[in-house]
Amino acid sequence: MANITKRGNTYRVRVLKGRDSGGRQLFESATFTPDPNKTEKQNQKALDLFVIEFEQKVKNGKYLDGEKISFREFAEIWLKEHAAGHLAPGTFNSYSDLLERHILPTIGPMKLSKIQPRTLNSLYRKLLEKQRGNKSTGTLSAATVKRCHAVISSIYSTAMKWNVCTENPCERTEPPRQARNTEDIKYFTLEETERFLAILDKPMVCPRKAHDRTDDTGKPYHVGEYVELQPIPQQLKLFFYMALFLGCRRGELIALQWRDIDLDRQSVSINKSTSYSGGSQVITKRPKNRTSRREISVPSFLVDMLRAWRKEQMRLALSLGTAWEGKRRKEEFDQNFLFIQWDGKQMHPSTPYHAFQKIIRRYNAALPAGETPLPVIPLHGLRHTSATMLISQNVDVRTVSGRLGHSQASTTMNIYAHSLKKMDEVAAETLENLLIKKNC
Repeated sequence: MANITKRGNTYRVRVLKGRDSGGRQLFESATFTPDPNKTEKQNQKALDLFVIEFEQKVKNGKYLDGEKISFREFAEIWLKEHAAGHLAPGTFNSYSDLLERHILPTIGPMKLSKIQPRTLNSLYRKLLEKQRGNKSTGTLSAATVKRCHAVISSIYSTAMKWNVCTENPCERTEPPRQARNTEDIKYFTLEETERFLAILDKPMVCPRKAHDRTDDTGKPYHVGEYVELQPIPQQLKLFFYMALFLGCRRGELIALQWRDIDLDRQSVSINKSTSYSGGSQVITKRPKNRTSRREISVPSFLVDMLRAWRKEQMRLALSLGTAWEGKRRKEEFDQNFLFIQWDGKQMHPSTPYHAFQKIIRRYNAALPAGETPLPVIPLHGLRHTSATMLISQNVDVRTVSGRLGHSQASTTMNIYAHSLKKMDEVAAETLENLLIKKNC
């Protein structure tokens, strides 16, 4: 039976766990701290439950003591018993990698309850000086170190909930600040956007190197250099238009099914996202943030493009017959993904990224000497382009934030400060023209 001793505002609970080789009794102890916001009766019930659970853990050999267990040992338990069931696969893999590569080599052997804020501050300083590895140059970024801090803090939060330790040292540490550099955001200007859209209507110029071939009779022959014109696939053109005009993320577009599209109401429902879960494995799931689930209005011309692609996808399903991996029956067709592989399976997330880069690079390679090339921005740059243009056209930030699925308008303002700065300059000039130059 547990022994309970009141010590000031806390209670010490001792439970017999067995005897050593000499017959001496061995105890485990834990501390219960009442909640000041609860009544005495409520805290008594909480104490009773705490004692019962503590006794069971000691009896079953599952009690963890922060004074005795190392950070590595608890981190492994945390990954298996908590993180695996609460984190998205991609996040789980990322946290595991951060632990193994950056955190455990330094603080892994230390006892969980012995790690102090100074210990973690020292770790963060060392990580900022650490070489990246994996063939990358330079040291770890503040963003990476801050993610390490988030992992450690999450581990300690769980340890406190499980009564393994009484405090989270991360609450009194100073992780490096991650300053978002809006100058690093890549996007198209209006002129560049117009050029990119024009590119999508033209076939790609694909130079082919000279090579040898063999004809049907087995006779070899030589083929000289030549240029092949390849039209941009209909669905890729649609993908890039939707990324630009709707401001959606790549994973959100890849996850779209026809049942998410309301052609009559001219709207798209964003309710899931596709991403990597480690290695080449891909998963589709609901986004974690409520604001990421949203409905976006679609311009009329884009509705026409959607109708045309739906009709073409139906034709493909019929022409492929049993090779089609999606749904073929009319009443089930809405379950098919919008963007697909040749056999109707969901398009791989890497496909639009590589296609986007290839289109720009081949366009630039075919430009006459002296003409300005189109900047090779990341695919996510179309989303930035969408937001930047909306803000530059005086669409209020809250509306832009809603279309992008940001949790707060302040997030949008921080990311697109460059556009807001230009608007502020225009506002200053407007007042000058209205009140000063008018009277000159």
